[in-house]
Amino acid sequence: MRDHPHADDTPHPDVWTGRATNRCQWLLALVGAACMALGIELAVDSAWTSGIAPLAMSVVGCIAAGLLVLFGTLAFVHVDLRLDKESLEVRCGHMGLPRRRIPLSHVAGADFTALVTPRQWGGWGYRWRPEKGTAVVVRRGEGIVLRLWDGHTFTITVDNAESAVRVIRARLRTVTPGPAT
Repeated sequence: MRDHPHADDTPHPDVWTGRATNRCQWLLALVGAACMALGIELAVDSAWTSGIAPLAMSVVGCIAAGLLVLFGTLAFVHVDLRLDKESLEVRCGHMGLPRRRIPLSHVAGADFTALVTPRQWGGWGYRWRPEKGTAVVVRRGEGIVLRLWDGHTFTITVDNAESAVRVIRARLRTVTPGPAT
């Protein structure tokens, strides 16, 4: 962690919140919406002379692909991190799904990482890699790496990650560790 002007003994807020946003995901969402529009256009304006089965498959395929891309990207436009005295909660996208709540009693430590990239994790979103652990990656940049008592890690991209790590470390001093359930 870089030198920071704040001392470790400065009081921290009762609830720390952070967020990371990826505006590029909106472009992918537009691609999904375009696929859906193409499917609807095919269904409405087609002469249906080429046969029902090929046209129906094209319409369903375009709409399904559009929905998948649209909702898949909108779910990871941003990530919200909420840290209170008992737990850390991660919520993705506008609906807050997927969501993960980690009690601080399950956290062994927290580290700041200056660079988390989608390439390291195989893309944007909620990711799992056996050799690395689990991550929520919505953009390239700084993040938090939580080391859990069960040996797993959980990485989150969030703005002002250094501040979050300081708050987590301060809270961990007052929490009794417990096994993950």
